[in-house]
Amino acid sequence: MATNLYLDSGPCFIRDDGERKLPPLSRSDVKPQYVHCVASKPPPEINHSGEKQRCVKFTVAAVICLLLLLLVAGVLLAYYYSSSCAHGLQCGDGSCVWESQWCDGVTDCRSGQDEANCVRLHGSNFLLQIYSTQSRNWRTVCSHGWTDQQGRASCQQVGFSRGTYFKSGQRQIDSNDGYLIAKPAFNPEASILKQLVLSNTCPNNRAVTLHCTDCGSRVNSSRASGGQRASPGAWPWQVSLQVAGSHRCGGAIISPYWIVTAAHCVARASSPEDWAVYAGIVDPLDTLFNPAYSVSRVEAHEGFNWVTRRNDIALMRLSKPLAITASSNIRPVCLPNVGVDIAAPQKGWITRFSRTANGDSGSVHLMEAQVSLINASYCNSSSAHDGRISQDMLCARETEAVANVCHTDSGGPLVSLKGGVWWLIGDAVWGEHCPEQNKPAVYGNVTYFMDWIYQQMRKHQDDKTKE
Repeated sequence: MATNLYLDSGPCFIRDDGERKLPPLSRSDVKPQYVHCVASKPPPEINHSGEKQRCVKFTVAAVICLLLLLLVAGVLLAYYYSSSCAHGLQCGDGSCVWESQWCDGVTDCRSGQDEANCVRLHGSNFLLQIYSTQSRNWRTVCSHGWTDQQGRASCQQVGFSRGTYFKSGQRQIDSNDGYLIAKPAFNPEASILKQLVLSNTCPNNRAVTLHCTDCGSRVNSSRASGGQRASPGAWPWQVSLQVAGSHRCGGAIISPYWIVTAAHCVARASSPEDWAVYAGIVDPLDTLFNPAYSVSRVEAHEGFNWVTRRNDIALMRLSKPLAITASSNIRPVCLPNVGVDIAAPQKGWITRFSRTANGDSGSVHLMEAQVSLINASYCNSSSAHDGRISQDMLCARETEAVANVCHTDSGGPLVSLKGGVWWLIGDAVWGEHCPEQNKPAVYGNVTYFMDWIYQQMRKHQDDKTKE
């Protein structure tokens, strides 16, 4: 019988090979003759190298993720602490200020954007509203303690010159958002924004109304809808802009110092010395009895495009203020306030210097005509201007087209009556249309350009004038 001589670690037993009788042995002399061990199967070998590799990969991935998280956190923290725009407002030139610095009466942006649009007039009632950086909303101003000093300061904050201030008034209004109320002592050296405090109440709920110029009233007109000659004083804001003694473009008075016209009128004659402004005239002979006002500055919109006629608006600043009195035929038209909604099919009026039907010696006369505003979608249709109309433009069609009138006076005003006030809503842009072409005339949208207009007025508010 074959015997497995391999030894295992299992249990063993001892076997005798014979039955020989031997003398008894001492316990210390007993030794096994044959040892057979029975053991279970050996345990499988453990592969430690695979687990080690997996462990290393996991550790590397965890370290990389941790480093990426730390990098992202570092970038965010660096941006947060290095840029106030993470919790503030942009100035417009790349710099930023804290939100609490906006409209606080202290100029923090290099170009003053943080204090530029903090005062506004609302609606046909010219309700004064000022932005509060504390409550972060527009608030009406309580008339309690309000004086003409605060009124002049507010008009200057908008962009009007100090000498053009007209009047402050009162109007009863309930304001659920609270009020601003003037501090007791007025400081002429400090911004009006620093001289108002928040208030939840206002005595008698009387709020301030503010007129920075005596604008928007028309003296007289025939009110005929078709194109005809305008009577003297009918449209007191109309001016004739002349170069070398000849009428070049129309324009509209918006303050004793400022005229609105079209950019394409001044693009090729941008020198102030080239221009003379005549106000209160309706025919060529009137220039003999009215003074010519010189121009100190011509500002065309920097985004004006000759091809598309985008941003076709310009301002002229006069060397000295116009002689505006209660009995004068010279008076500003009002710039549209916030909340004055003028849209199609609102009626309006255009005025332009045009040749009369018989073309008498080529002389021009001030003509007037009623128009209706046209919806932009129709004006952009293929039957009209085929997609050329942008949001900075308005379209209008004469209610009664006149066959002999084929050219709108460039830069001339489009005005509309609403709430008893005449508002400047457009300046003539595309004037080379004729009634038989059945295409609406195109005007610059003055409401779209309000921020730009006030920006220019503030920028050149302190220009020296020739008295």
